[in-house]
Amino acid sequence: MKTFNETLSLTTHQPIELIDITTQIKDRVAASGLRDGLATLISPHTTAYVNLNEREPRLQEDMLRFLQDLVPRERDYGHNRVAVDGRDNAHAHLLGLFMSASATLPLAGGDLVLGTWQSIFFVELDGPRPARQVHLNLIGEA
Repeated sequence: MKTFNETLSLTTHQPIELIDITTQIKDRVAASGLRDGLATLISPHTTAYVNLNEREPRLQEDMLRFLQDLVPRERDYGHNRVAVDGRDNAHAHLLGLFMSASATLPLAGGDLVLGTWQSIFFVELDGPRPARQVHLNLIGEA
């Protein structure tokens, strides 16, 4: 059994943003030389997440609008009055209740096992941010 670990660095530009990281993750899987096993992705942030969904521009616009409407940024949240980093980001933490910080995907024949329409997204809920990360851990056989 072999392992491979790498960190993907990202810069976000919008308050709420969906960044398709599928190609970057597939490239790192290919570079690892692993053929069969598991790929685990994790966002080490409390206001940014990993999500599998369809990459289609109108759907992505719908997703952004849904998130903005679900937990409006403008509400009076207690966390915003005492935020340790000075960011009014309670809405981002609350949206995170509906998301996962990690995803584990199978590897088969050197490829990620994804559905026809699935892409891997980094979901920023508290941007813009100059430095975000996704950790990739691969375990398997070459």
